[in-house]
Amino acid sequence: MTDSTPEELLARRRDITALLEVMRRLRDPDGGCPWDLEQDFASVAPYTVEEAYEVADAIARQDMADLADELGDLLLQVVFHAQMAREAGHFSFDDVVAAIVDKMIRRHPHVFGSDAVVDAAAQTEAWEAIKAAERRAQFDDKSALAGVARGLAPLTRAAKLQRRAARVGFDWPDVAGPLAKLTEETAELEAAAAELDRDAMESELGDLLFSCVNVARHLEIDPGRALAGASARFEARFRHMESRATAALETLDELALDALWEQAKEDGAR
Repeated sequence: MTDSTPEELLARRRDITALLEVMRRLRDPDGGCPWDLEQDFASVAPYTVEEAYEVADAIARQDMADLADELGDLLLQVVFHAQMAREAGHFSFDDVVAAIVDKMIRRHPHVFGSDAVVDAAAQTEAWEAIKAAERRAQFDDKSALAGVARGLAPLTRAAKLQRRAARVGFDWPDVAGPLAKLTEETAELEAAAAELDRDAMESELGDLLFSCVNVARHLEIDPGRALAGASARFEARFRHMESRATAALETLDELALDALWEQAKEDGAR
């Protein structure tokens, strides 16, 4: 295979084959990049997750120029994994593309088949039924929870596990149950904290967070988005406190800090 010159690659930069060649050469033992050559699936995986979050951040900021850039970074992660898989004889980038094309056609029979056109809610239900059938065929694990990726963000994974369990009837009938569970789990956390039992505290805090996700699910609120909003409000209010304080925050007593915090809330720092 003849390598392209940098000028030729730039001339083809809108062609996916240019990116594939760039990645192949970065991983070439003869003249490639030492850092890229040292990587494996496990070492690249955290960067893949990070790039996905940066895509989401660009969307949240409605920065379309940055979104295009971040999507490129995320695409590079796909190409990186595919190149490593090709080197090991597992699969190629073409196989990745073929798999997703097959999957999208298979999961949209109302578009690519003879099924009647349905509304979004009915299509979502059909989508989940198709996915469930695929999981049963793919995994030896026949549990309703099979295939929920362990690498998901914890809040996302908790919500997904709960949704799966709910589909087979294991769920509260309304939000009152999860809200009552919050009170129960808070009391258990307080008891563990009183005993200074770190293992118990971690376990009970996890149960409390899991219950918070259950409340969010019943209210049809994305728990990750809700937490992100709370973090953003905290940051805005804290920065407001810093800007209004007449002395360094660490020199102020609790009453002064509380007053600054309440002022930040009154001033609408969000």
